[in-house]
Amino acid sequence: MLRAAGVGAGDEVIVPAFGNVEVAEAVTQAGATAVFADIDPATYCLDPNSVEAVITPQSVAMVVVHRFGRSADMVRLRGMGLRHGFLVLEQGESVAPYDEIAQRRERAVYLDGRLSGVRTPDGGDGHTYQQYVVRVPGNGRPDRDAFARAVRARGVECWVPVKTPVHRMPAFRRDVHLPETERAADETLALPVDASLTKREMQRIVSACNALGGLLQPAF
Repeated sequence: MLRAAGVGAGDEVIVPAFGNVEVAEAVTQAGATAVFADIDPATYCLDPNSVEAVITPQSVAMVVVHRFGRSADMVRLRGMGLRHGFLVLEQGESVAPYDEIAQRRERAVYLDGRLSGVRTPDGGDGHTYQQYVVRVPGNGRPDRDAFARAVRARGVECWVPVKTPVHRMPAFRRDVHLPETERAADETLALPVDASLTKREMQRIVSACNALGGLLQPAF
């Protein structure tokens, strides 16, 4: 799509650094330069204010990635594209059937009301919970990783959704400061929220996580 739009050498394309190295690779393959903007801490999608701050005369496009079942602020981002005269592309997530989304939301509500010691997701803007991503605060040590190991030891599956931001990978290393991206990479952990989870399995998730509250600073 970038090549079809005439994007190439000398052009800049604004992309997120939180996950999806394939997006930055596509920009490079088109011959352009990937410019990284920070994310909104609630949606994990491009923050319009950060995008505005990195626009230059060489900016010709941005690629917006919708994340974990939350959508980016497309009204502001499209408006920015119109104002500055550049292309706005979107990379969405696979859309689950309505019944499955409804069941995921039910399980998310259950977890929201029972988990302690972690920051539960912001469920606004029609969250479909492709992943149920919590925050495990830092306390100056890798609490998220210790927390994940302890939860797995209690028989609960969990995973780190983004281990290394793209702007910290060797092929795309940039001397830029993206505080929300870096904080999210350090703190986020995905817990199961599949429609197939039973009540007993949901209780196990809550029990395993809440038993570890001493590892964490209080949630806000």
